[in-house]
Amino acid sequence: MPDLDDAYANGAYIDGAEAFPPRWQHAAAAYRDALGERARLGIGYGPTERMAYDLFQPVGPSSGTMIFVHGGYWLKFHRDYWSHLAAGANARGWSVAMPSYDLVPRVRIAGITQQIAQTVTHIAANTSGPITLAGHSAGGHLVARMLAPGRLHGDVLARVTHVVPISPVSDLTPLIRTSMNADFALDPAMARAESPVHQPKPTVPVTVRVGADERPAFLDQARWLAEAWGAKHDIVPDLHHFDIIDALQHAEHGLVQSLTQVSPSLN
Repeated sequence: MPDLDDAYANGAYIDGAEAFPPRWQHAAAAYRDALGERARLGIGYGPTERMAYDLFQPVGPSSGTMIFVHGGYWLKFHRDYWSHLAAGANARGWSVAMPSYDLVPRVRIAGITQQIAQTVTHIAANTSGPITLAGHSAGGHLVARMLAPGRLHGDVLARVTHVVPISPVSDLTPLIRTSMNADFALDPAMARAESPVHQPKPTVPVTVRVGADERPAFLDQARWLAEAWGAKHDIVPDLHHFDIIDALQHAEHGLVQSLTQVSPSLN
């Protein structure tokens, strides 16, 4: 019974929600154009069209690579909505990789998790230095899943220095009670298997970030993950589910600084 649709509806509770996607696309296209040859677009990591990532490079040598995984309930969006979010890390001398992935119902959520592991592995093989992971909403779920035992090879995981799930879905079980499950096709066992809250506490530093003005369900989801993992938990005043990611554009912001700290042993 889809009795939790309202609980997980974000746009319905954000003023001007319909204006955000075209605004994101416009800003992203402008950023790609501004970077010119420093934007390497459509690098394949798998056999389908959506299994590709864009790599945005800084001026001069790169100190590391931040990977940003987009959200959209595993149902929508594409890497080309978010290019401008590379600006902060690029300005601090880091490369930024942004993958797309196949969407449900073409694949299951577990298949998307596997695709993100593939892209992290591909990016690691073609870069040097530390790697940090940030993801928004469903992307927050996906970067958290990268810390499950055995998901990434040990040599790749050893390079991961910080993971920031932003407004993540950390327990998928409530989604069974939404109409979206017609596409997700989750049952209780599948939902538990794909829920980061049921993973062992990771050794990699994690910061769970969420906007104070988000839906109560997302405040709960963030809290559940922070409590399960003993992770840092940032509740940011006056931000909602759509503007919580804007900070990634700004080199001086604490979020960007935390994602671009260089570990001497990995640089």
